[in-house]
Amino acid sequence: MDDRLFARSVSELTAHDPDLAALVAEHGIPPLWLRPPGFASLVLFILEQQVSLASAAAAYRRVLERVGTMGPEPLLATTPEELRVDGVSRQKDRYLRALAAAVVTGELDLPGLDALTDDEVRRALIALPGVGRWTADVYLLACLGRADLWPVGDRALQVAAAEALRLDVVPDQAALELVGERWRPHRSTAARLLWHGYLARRGRSETPLIVLD
Repeated sequence: MDDRLFARSVSELTAHDPDLAALVAEHGIPPLWLRPPGFASLVLFILEQQVSLASAAAAYRRVLERVGTMGPEPLLATTPEELRVDGVSRQKDRYLRALAAAVVTGELDLPGLDALTDDEVRRALIALPGVGRWTADVYLLACLGRADLWPVGDRALQVAAAEALRLDVVPDQAALELVGERWRPHRSTAARLLWHGYLARRGRSETPLIVLD
């Protein structure tokens, strides 16, 4: 996914879907935000689980300041007590160390993920403690730039779809999976438009990307 392909997929979606066309007419088209693939982005995604993006970003910056560069070896050289001071919970400390160890031992080949299918990337990432479907899907969408990702476990996306489509109830993961079928093979773009509308309705904007290293 790049800016050209993103613009093309927005045009195709809005030409055939009045709900997304109305969303773009009201709130505009968001910029294409991508994060660099690799260890640092996965660390940030793990820190973002079940906390605010601002809180996760603050913890990430403190850890980065401590380790100097966000790599697996520097992170493994920290103590749990140090990371706790940085705002990393005991559970997420375990997840981050498992990720770092997998990269160091070669169990997880991060550069090689780009050559795998979406399902193969999911299996490789979900095999790690603390990495579930949401984290794997967001990595595929935001770091690997896959065009047809649909993170059904994302609560904001569930609510955004209900609002944009004027649904009576917020869809659960199974229902959202069915909703997304209408936007294949551009579900990543549909998700971005829905997230943008969700934030705009609440007077918020996409979180600026933080410097990872």
